[in-house]
Amino acid sequence: MNFRYYRIMSILALLAIIDLSFPRHAYAYLDPGTGTYLFQLLMAALLGAAVGVKIFWYKIKLFFKKLFPDKR
Repeated sequence: MNFRYYRIMSILALLAIIDLSFPRHAYAYLDPGTGTYLFQLLMAALLGAAVGVKIFWYKIKLFFKKLFPDKR
């Protein structure tokens, strides 16, 4: 495969994503519970990430200590 093929495929994929991102007509109904459900999903994701950081805090701290060593 050559560079030109990848470039053409990348451009086509980008155009497809842009085209699908802006629908022309949406005949849909969102009931009041939809917003609450999306809020619950967001809060669950944030709290899950916070618990994950808490569990692996020592490993995260050690990673950054190795990345930026103390130069005293």
